[in-house]
This record gives sequence, C-alpha cells and structure tokens, in this order.
Amino acid sequence: MQSEIKNILSLVIPCYNEEQMLPIFYQATKDLSTTLSNTEIEFIFINDGSKDNTLNIIKNLQQKDSRIHYISFSRNFGKESALYAGLVKSIGNYIAVLDADLQDPPTLIPKMLEYLQSGEYDCAATRRKTRKGEPPIRSFFAKCFYKIMGFFSDVEILDGARDFRVMSRQYVDAILKLGEINRFSKGIFPWVGFKVKYFEYENIERVAGQTKWSFGKLFLYSIDGIIAFSTKPLAFASILGFLLSLSAIIMTIFIVIRKLIFGDPVAGWASLMCVILFCSGLLLLSIGIVAQYIAKIYLEIKKRPIYIVKEEK
Repeated sequence: MQSEIKNILSLVIPCYNEEQMLPIFYQATKDLSTTLSNTEIEFIFINDGSKDNTLNIIKNLQQKDSRIHYISFSRNFGKESALYAGLVKSIGNYIAVLDADLQDPPTLIPKMLEYLQSGEYDCAATRRKTRKGEPPIRSFFAKCFYKIMGFFSDVEILDGARDFRVMSRQYVDAILKLGEINRFSKGIFPWVGFKVKYFEYENIERVAGQTKWSFGKLFLYSIDGIIAFSTKPLAFASILGFLLSLSAIIMTIFIVIRKLIFGDPVAGWASLMCVILFCSGLLLLSIGIVAQYIAKIYLEIKKRPIYIVKEEK
C-alpha cells in the first residue's frame, strides 16, 4: 500500500522563447518526485509572451503529464510578472522557483526541501560561488551591482544570489501581499524576512538556446532594484546639491574679494568651463535620480495589472 501524499511541491518555471530547453528541462525534472518522500509535484509553466513554439511545446507536454499547468500572457510582461503569476497559481505547501535553462540545478531541490520540512527554515535559497563561464565584463559589473546594492539598499542582497529557491507557503503568501507593479524579486525575497538557508553551487552554463538577458537589460534591471528598495539615492542627490551650492557661494566670495583687493579678474576660461560642465553634469544626474523615482510613482498610481492572461489551464 502506497503511503499517503502529505505534501505538494509547486515548480514555478518562467519561460520566454525556451522551445529548445523545455523538452530537456522536462526530462531532467519529471522524475523528481521519486526522490521525494510523500511529496507530489505540480509544474506551473508561465509563457511570458514567447515568440517561438514555447506554448505549443508546453501544451504537448501537458497532454502527456497531468501534473503540468500553464499560464500564457497576452504579451511579454517580463520575468518578474511571470514569477508573480506562477506564485499566485501555485497550490503547493512548498513552492520552488527555477529557470527553464537548467542553470538552476533541480538536483538541489530534494536537499533544499529537506531543510524546509525540518521546520527550522522558511526558505532554502541558492547563490553561485563563481561566475565561471560568464563574460568578464558582465561578471565585473554584476559584482559592482551587488556592492552598490549593499551600500544603498536597506535589505541584504548577497552577491551571486539567485531567484532559484524553495519556499514555504507562509513565505510565499507574504511575498504575494506585496502587490507593487515595479517588482524586484531579489529585494522582495529578503525584505519579507523569515529564516533562510543558502546553498552554494558552481555556475552552470546554459545547455541550449540563448540567454534573454542582454547587458542593457541587466543594467536597467539593476537600476530598478536600487530604486525599488532604497531612498538613499535621493538623499545622495540632496547632499550633493547642498555641497555644490556651498562651493559656489565660497567661490563667489573669493572672486569678489580678489577683485576688490587686487583688481584682477579671474583668469582661466578653460578651467571655468570645466567646472561649469562638471556641475551641470552633476545637476542632470540629480534630476535624473529624482525623475526615476517619479516615473515609478507614475506607474504605480495607474494601478495597471501586473500581467494579463491570454490562456490558462
């Protein structure tokens, strides 16, 4: 007699143009339940407006495996929206988030789940020990991003932290209470608190297909993260403006006194232009920082949905 199923593990898998990876991913995870005692698995694929054959492949897999469910967006809303949609649809008392490119090794899930079932932890998360295989310039800027986030952010975001994690239902419910449109999961995960166990692993390169994250997209994503979880850039802009104003007052007094005492106009047109350009640049930077916050407020007050579902099953 088979033992009664006590747990459900929901696998949330965002997909964007992953037609090459989906069959490989399914083969690597379909028998995962055999290594988990008293645990049933459900697959939740989120088709994030893919332009290739991703949706049809998910439908074909669903015909073979009743554990598979999917959500298909009306267009590409981004990975953050896909993650949120998958968490909303999940019914498991444990929820795992992982990418379809197998750079998040599913073989870690049984050990991660074991820590959660012990009751000591609410989340088992992962981080990469190295960035072996990544372009050097990308690794350099990634490290810079985490250092900047560590300085500006009010929450701790570990270097190399991944979205790949297994969470308790209580942990996920806390995440879903944060209904903001401008989402940054790497900040949301630590912001909700709870006790987290980290697992480290070596970087794994994509088996097939191409990454959807260009350098430009990662750069904009990093800016969103800083703005979403810190108001320190605004304070930085204010302090910078105060210091520049103070410097301008001091320089003005110096110039007036020099003119009255020595009757000598200040020479140095080139150096003066450099100072003007430098101060103008800092001014525009400060305005840009403020504008980013205003833009996020503008998007939030519209109350648009985080995603729109075209098809779901």
